[in-house]
Amino acid sequence: MARTLWKGAISFGLVHIPVELYPAVKPNELDLTLLDRRDFAPIGYRRYNKATGQEVASDNIIKGFEYSKGEYVVLSDEDLKRANVEATQTIDILDFVSATEVPPKYYEQPYYLAPGRGGDKVFALLRETLRRAGKIGIASVVIRTKQHLCALLCVDDTIMLNTLRFPDEMRGTEELKLPAKSLKAAGISDKEVQMALALVEGMSAQWTPGQYHDHYRDDIMKLVEKKVKAGQTKTITLPEPEKEAAVSSNIIDLVALLKQSLGKQGPKTRAGEAGRETAQIAPPRQAGARAAPHAKRASTRGA
Repeated sequence: MARTLWKGAISFGLVHIPVELYPAVKPNELDLTLLDRRDFAPIGYRRYNKATGQEVASDNIIKGFEYSKGEYVVLSDEDLKRANVEATQTIDILDFVSATEVPPKYYEQPYYLAPGRGGDKVFALLRETLRRAGKIGIASVVIRTKQHLCALLCVDDTIMLNTLRFPDEMRGTEELKLPAKSLKAAGISDKEVQMALALVEGMSAQWTPGQYHDHYRDDIMKLVEKKVKAGQTKTITLPEPEKEAAVSSNIIDLVALLKQSLGKQGPKTRAGEAGRETAQIAPPRQAGARAAPHAKRASTRGA
């Protein structure tokens, strides 16, 4: 079972529900180790005293806030807790809103909530209330040393806490070069919209998350096995010289591409591949490019 990240209570009105917070995601990233290319030895991570250059044991590491250049206020975990005990121990529900009112861009990190000791009945009551009302709870919570806005959602048999980004954390879009809002100004015809809608309709399916898979990770692991079998574990593959990109016209016959895409629709061979070629509305020179929409960025770590 996953380790408890936080213990406290959900609070709304005069109701307090003892709960425990658990991670809801299990990153399936490639665990790549940093190596020294000269002898392929792992590169370690070292915490050292910047004044003496000596390595510092974890027991001697404490936190501090730099209030002026080179001057620090020491803050222990107990200090951080005592600064606002209620905030660090309570998920305080501020409002109940419709889930459709919160744009996806605000959702950040999901966690699971489970009832703490003696909290089963009132936890079940909140879960059923959220389900019947069709609402989510907007709350505030302090996790570690940061206060988060969060959403409480009824998901199957549990309540999920999903941290939300504050509005001032979101970048604006003013600097992006975006197509004009009107279809006419963007050069899109009614016929192209109708054909694109037909393509979307033809590719529509029930949301079944279990059918999607990180194929990029599988391909990397196959490459690892291949290099091991070939005795090429220490062979560094260098990039090929870049070829001069062919100059292509910016004029794209969307109608022709949409017709071709509609004609190519067939049974899905594996999730994520369906529509790779059929749905790609791009210049023909890009049509064969292999994409990995669900690939996760590989992590790097020290030994």
